[in-house]
Amino acid sequence: MQLMPVSLAYFLEVARTGAVTEAAQNLRVAPSAVSRQIAKLESGIGVALFVRHPRGMTLTDAGSRLLAHARRSEAESSALVTELRTGSGAEVRNVTVACSEGFARRLVPHAMAVFRQGHPDVTFRLDRVPHQEATRRVAEGVADIAVTYAMAPRHDVRVECSVVVPMAAVVPPGHPLAGRERAGLAELCEYPLALPPAGTTHRDLFDIGVHMEGLTARPALVCDALAPKYEFVRSRGGIALVGDLGDLRSDPVAEGFAYVRLDHPVFRHREAQVQTMLGRRLPWAATQFTTLLVSLLHPSGPQD
Repeated sequence: MQLMPVSLAYFLEVARTGAVTEAAQNLRVAPSAVSRQIAKLESGIGVALFVRHPRGMTLTDAGSRLLAHARRSEAESSALVTELRTGSGAEVRNVTVACSEGFARRLVPHAMAVFRQGHPDVTFRLDRVPHQEATRRVAEGVADIAVTYAMAPRHDVRVECSVVVPMAAVVPPGHPLAGRERAGLAELCEYPLALPPAGTTHRDLFDIGVHMEGLTARPALVCDALAPKYEFVRSRGGIALVGDLGDLRSDPVAEGFAYVRLDHPVFRHREAQVQTMLGRRLPWAATQFTTLLVSLLHPSGPQD
């Protein structure tokens, strides 16, 4: 059910698709109806919201500001409809979290289990997505919270917490680096490596560090998922790179591998962030869970 004005709903769909025709198809109305509503909205506000191009439409500065407002309105309208239908008042008990894979492996599901011990009526949805997609979902109101990595300041979301997370090498027990507190990139490059593909944050930083040091890396496995890399290490095919999200406290015998922190300043350019939508008032459960996530990521809080 749509609680927003028709003109704002149509504006939101055109902003999402970048084209009147595609927006009309999604809305199941005629393109002329969409065009009329956009023109009516622009006339009422007194400014252009889109720049018209032969192959689509892009937002003006005013349109971008209205888009942020429309996204907040859409998210809050959806939450209100849920509250009214369930009769739960302000106590919405569904929380959607989007996070990149490193956080989905342990930290976020651990936080969910801890939270449900005190609030067993809360239902979580966990969407594991690339780091840029996690941020996009929060910015557009698809997810309540994002837990992801960033390498630059964010202005499209509210950053609840931002922490530099050290990088670590995953090595099998008995490996020459096992038992070491720290290792450098030069030592790492002496061994076959399991690395993520280019375009991921810690692969890009690793490549920059290797270039800065004049080193040559030996990728033995390139993979965008964590589980195959951990099995590769466990089977003694090489060593892998991961973010240290409390894993260094793991038992090497029980886990089948050990962790060694990487000592290079290049990795300080990546931050773990908890993100929410700008200007949105989150439901109670999402607000409380955000607080828990911040406490787990913050250096003074627990790490596992």
